[in-house]
Amino acid sequence: MISKRPSADKNKIIVTFKIPGSLWAERINLVGDFNDWDEESLPFELDHQDNWQVELELEIGRRYRFRYLFDGKEWRDDWQADSYAPSPRGGYDAVIVAEL
Repeated sequence: MISKRPSADKNKIIVTFKIPGSLWAERINLVGDFNDWDEESLPFELDHQDNWQVELELEIGRRYRFRYLFDGKEWRDDWQADSYAPSPRGGYDAVIVAEL
């Protein structure tokens, strides 16, 4: 699930990426344009309801490609993304549009 809300910075929004805790993994990372596809810089954490969650601020008006990386080896998509685009790595990337 993806949710968006205003940021204190009027040029940005806060985007929350959430994955059900029922999807088992030792670790999950958010990987995309916003972190130069760094496979370790944005780890998900378990919230108080045992769901995986990570938040970040994104510049309004931009489109960002992303994917989820489970345990450093299994790529997964978010089927609730705003859109999808062919990936240069094969398959498709999810796309988030930074707007409310």
